[in-house]
Amino acid sequence: MSVSGANPVSSGDAAPGIPVIDVGPFIRNEVGAADVVKAIEAACRDTGFFLVAGHGVSPQATLRLYSLARAFFDEPQEWKKTIGRGNGVIGGVSFSPIAEEALAATLGLKTPGDYKESLNFGENLPGDIWPNKPDGLAQAFRDYFKEMEVLSKHLRRIFCQAIGLDQDYFEPSFENHLSALRVINYPEQSEAPLPGQLRAGVHTDYGFMTILRSEASPGGLQVRNRNGEWLDAPSIKGAYVINIADAFMRWTNDEWVSTPHRVANPPTGFKGTARRQSIPFFLNPSKDTVIECLKPFIKGGAKYEPITYGEYIDLKTKQAFSKG
Repeated sequence: MSVSGANPVSSGDAAPGIPVIDVGPFIRNEVGAADVVKAIEAACRDTGFFLVAGHGVSPQATLRLYSLARAFFDEPQEWKKTIGRGNGVIGGVSFSPIAEEALAATLGLKTPGDYKESLNFGENLPGDIWPNKPDGLAQAFRDYFKEMEVLSKHLRRIFCQAIGLDQDYFEPSFENHLSALRVINYPEQSEAPLPGQLRAGVHTDYGFMTILRSEASPGGLQVRNRNGEWLDAPSIKGAYVINIADAFMRWTNDEWVSTPHRVANPPTGFKGTARRQSIPFFLNPSKDTVIECLKPFIKGGAKYEPITYGEYIDLKTKQAFSKG
């Protein structure tokens, strides 16, 4: 299904409360740009989740990264576990094996490790040397990272207009940004998961926002709305799932929401293929950026003391990988 020509809000293509928004008019400065801003502001206040079409991201760069990462995940586990375990290379790669990370720990929940594995990269993040196979993997990550930088700048400007800030207000915070690009493999589940184990435990994202390239499969992304109901996030070809993350919610004094979400297991007894691969881009500000209440949201007073993003992300990461 093509969504490049979707209306600013196409509720028929989305789950309740998760709209599909064509951001093309805003990017091209066309008639309808104000409707895009209005629709995104409403989504940020309601569920903190929406889908974007008309974004201009290269489908070729997306497919290249998807395919090469899949080839990596198809390699033997014994070899993969030798890759990306150091942190001496800025802009290097890191690899997280199955069940190493337990995202629910960031919400104080004790669960088995998540049933997934991932490759991770950030231009300003530490990692290890890239593997020699598949050929072109590192360049595919870098090319897609650039595509996400362009899209995220468009979205930041939409956010600024929605809040009533100068459109480049956030840009100094994203010089030397700590954004991370991750490709996640959710393997077939040949054995029943452990009690309480999900493909990705319930969590909120840590930074400014997440841009997700997802795919339809049994056992997918679910979003918890304000009523506590779990909604299946729609998977629409060519569209990206966007969600507000914790640091941005804090910036808005909790008026824009960072919503809990998870990746469910395939249904018990499912006979078809349930392998799933997703590509989240976690947009994070620079280490020294101070997260404090934006003036338009102060009203009765700021809920939180200022904190640097470096301090904030350190706390969240330690929680996610805690073995306690």
